[in-house]
Amino acid sequence: MIGVDLAKTVFQVHGASMTGQPKFRKKLSRQNFPKFMADQPPAVVVMEACGSAHHWAREMIRLGHEVRLIAPHYVKPFVKRQKNDEADAEAIVIAAQRPEMRFVEPKSASQQSTAILYRSRQRLVRQRTEIVNALRACLYEYGHIVPLGIQNIGRIREILEEKNSDLPLLMREECLEMLEQIADQTTRIAARTTKIKELAATQETSRRLQTVPGVGPLTAMAVQAFAPTMDSFRNGRDFAAWLGLVPRQFSSGGKERLGRITKAGQADIRQMLIIGAMSRLNWMGRKSIPDGSWLAGMLGRKPRMLVAIALANKMARQIWAMLTRNENYRNPTLAGVA
Repeated sequence: MIGVDLAKTVFQVHGASMTGQPKFRKKLSRQNFPKFMADQPPAVVVMEACGSAHHWAREMIRLGHEVRLIAPHYVKPFVKRQKNDEADAEAIVIAAQRPEMRFVEPKSASQQSTAILYRSRQRLVRQRTEIVNALRACLYEYGHIVPLGIQNIGRIREILEEKNSDLPLLMREECLEMLEQIADQTTRIAARTTKIKELAATQETSRRLQTVPGVGPLTAMAVQAFAPTMDSFRNGRDFAAWLGLVPRQFSSGGKERLGRITKAGQADIRQMLIIGAMSRLNWMGRKSIPDGSWLAGMLGRKPRMLVAIALANKMARQIWAMLTRNENYRNPTLAGVA
């Protein structure tokens, strides 16, 4: 087993037997690291799941090694005393030898490309929201209240372009410049949204995921880009827990205490599932909820946001079942009648 502490220029390597006896410790440059690993017999190569880890995982697999990636917070408890590159590489090996350790699935190059496209769109949305909020704040300073939401941009433009406006000329010029930035960001967001939809339409997995109510092209591509193969989860609940959609436990002495959701998992998929669940609970989506169903019963007893979290959890379990069985979505109500 070879533990590797990745870096930009200097790589620390710690070799050990499968029972833990140290074999070698080496510090290698970025150029010498691939050469050194190519000369090693097939081994289990362990790295932290950090920047460039998936790239090096693919390179090590190409050289004939078996690769395991570990989340950094699972390695930290095994660092002895001082933190340095040697101690980190040794801790990676010790952590990987634990029988209960959980590993991260290496991503393919296409998965990482899809993730970059998805997050580029998310970044543009955040930047546009920042400019919209700055624009609303500027108008608020002059007594103009504009509600939240990108749909109110037209109202902002009307205020700024009003002929008998009491706003200073300099302020209006700056705000109109921000409106141009918002329009430019909106165009770029639309281009990436179109690209994601076209990509989702060409892939079988994405088309299958979109048969789930509340799952659109963006959610489908988020699952495809960020989720590992569903075979790595024992059941749908494990997948929901990986997404952070299960309650945090504070249980002790046989007494069970459950809190809010953990939010400890994959944030991109979790966010899109919750947005999709909320779309099913708005005034339009509620029309498709049959009377007497589980969802209708929850809506009658619980707050809407809590129901959305529960529905997102259920959607995650449905996605796991569909992808492991290679099936499209089947409506539980109709399936029960049949």
